[in-house]
Amino acid sequence: QQTNMEKAVSNDSDHASIKAWFDTWSGYVANVDFDSARPMFDEDLLAFGTWMDTVEGREVVIEKQWKSIWGTIKDFRFMTETLQIRVSPDRLFAIAVLVWDSTGFHENGESYPRPGRATVGLRRDNVDAPWMGVHTHLSLNRGVPQESFGAPKDS
Repeated sequence: QQTNMEKAVSNDSDHASIKAWFDTWSGYVANVDFDSARPMFDEDLLAFGTWMDTVEGREVVIEKQWKSIWGTIKDFRFMTETLQIRVSPDRLFAIAVLVWDSTGFHENGESYPRPGRATVGLRRDNVDAPWMGVHTHLSLNRGVPQESFGAPKDS
């Protein structure tokens, strides 16, 4: 017998709206556009990552996480074809899990593959409202260098 959670998960519109949310965020990360990404997240955003301890508050996450990473990488993209979601029975809360890819750069400018995975908690006020990120955990895959130093100036 299907549970309410499983019934909600099978809602195609929820999957499509969450996929669109990640596609939008992908573009903002790739374009290092903090201002456009900001309203996609709750002011009380709670986050952590590969090498960041728990960070609380959207503005702190932007300053301590996003600004230390987004400008040092290239070709960021959430691979939304891997997206899996779990949606609450009222369809106002969701957990999304997917992988992402990017290009990192060693100190000497040499590029390297920089894949990882993400878990994101999303909420919305009603089923027609936009999703808001309330929690993010983005982490690098094992063996991926912990730091990217940015693309050489001529790339």
